[in-house]
Amino acid sequence: MSIKVFNTLTRTKEPFIPLEKDQVKMYVCGPTVYNYIHIGNARPAIVFDTVRRYFEYKGFEVKYVLNFTDVDDKLIKAANELGEEVPDIANRFIQAYKEDVGALGVKEAVHHPRVTENMDEIIQFIEGLIEKGFAYESGGDVYFRTRSFDEYGKLSHQSIDELRSGARIEVGEKKEDPLDFTLWKEAKEAEITWDSPWGKGRPGWHIECSAMAKKYLGDTIDIHAGGQDLTFPHHENEIAQSEANNGESFARYWMHNGYINIENEKMSKSLGNFVLAHDLVQKYDPQVIRFFMLSVHYRHPINFSDELMAGAKSSFDRIRNAFDNLQHRRGTSLNLTDDHDQWLNEITKQKQQFVLEMDDDFNTANAISVIFELTKAANLYLQSEQTHTDVIDQFIETLEELTSVLGLQLKQDDELLDEEIDALIEERKQARKDRNFARADEIRDDLKARNIILEDTAQGTRWKRG
Repeated sequence: MSIKVFNTLTRTKEPFIPLEKDQVKMYVCGPTVYNYIHIGNARPAIVFDTVRRYFEYKGFEVKYVLNFTDVDDKLIKAANELGEEVPDIANRFIQAYKEDVGALGVKEAVHHPRVTENMDEIIQFIEGLIEKGFAYESGGDVYFRTRSFDEYGKLSHQSIDELRSGARIEVGEKKEDPLDFTLWKEAKEAEITWDSPWGKGRPGWHIECSAMAKKYLGDTIDIHAGGQDLTFPHHENEIAQSEANNGESFARYWMHNGYINIENEKMSKSLGNFVLAHDLVQKYDPQVIRFFMLSVHYRHPINFSDELMAGAKSSFDRIRNAFDNLQHRRGTSLNLTDDHDQWLNEITKQKQQFVLEMDDDFNTANAISVIFELTKAANLYLQSEQTHTDVIDQFIETLEELTSVLGLQLKQDDELLDEEIDALIEERKQARKDRNFARADEIRDDLKARNIILEDTAQGTRWKRG
């Protein structure tokens, strides 16, 4: 089965057919770097990183581009309020973004283009639109003639007439038509500016992605992705200006993730329920945050609360505990049992089901359910007195393989290493043999304090992380 992608443009699931064999050109709209990102920005970072990982798992080379908007009204306002320069604020919060999403298991993009480093390309793009009659200069500003692009509204599925009814020309704007949108803004006093054929100024928001996608990926790309809130007007405007300038289809597939609600209410600054990812990774295990984000299909809204995060931790711990128990038994099982092939077949079956779920529009929620089925089978297998190293190894290998596709790590680097735990258990075993029960109890209590639970069984002492 080939990968199927829900395309916002057609509102249907479509088989994924890349422009070039074994390669995916993917552009994801990144943050405006004037502050720490909020949890809503973290969701697309995690979601589309997982999409990228799955394409790579299936053998594709992914040319993954995620931009930084490092100049706009919000950055200029922040610079004025803080008495700093725009580039200094942008640099600080680009670094903060990389640290926060890196903690969440997000891989670095192949390219992280910035507006300020691609000004020549942006200006050339606008010049091309003017030459073709799709844009015009007016008093130092440049606007896109929206009505000149016949297919405007095809992504958001709105007609020009519907859009026209709510459009207004704001004070200070010099548009021919209320629907026209800004490509270049005339310089204002004390603002950061660049020279252009239309005088000093800076780009509008929408033009940057069109220019940078063209530079780094070409006129037509495979996938353009971002949050649902970007569908209109940002992505709609990108389509219009890109296809008008390039004369080619801009993106073959458009992917959008759903909103995040906080305690069943839409997240907003006015409601005071604004959650920064920077704070979140200090409060929760970043791996649990990622697990939580992937536990709901990316196109669906997701509700965030402390209670739901506690549930996600409990669920993820079940997977980790099963993995730890398998590792504990690794190398101690030698008996070849009659049901050896049956268990190997069960592992293969679950792996195939995982692929089927991910092939169906990257359904991470169902893929996680498959991982739970795999851990349930592993736990059942471990209850047997007779187990075989081959089966144990296959369980471990498959769990690591499938969770890594989702960007999840089962090994916990910040805790005691397995070898250290095993050494302490051996010391406790010897202490009990020597009837040094005080030392044995001390080791048990020390491990318990470090979240390691011991279980004395007929097959020896087993441990798991609490």
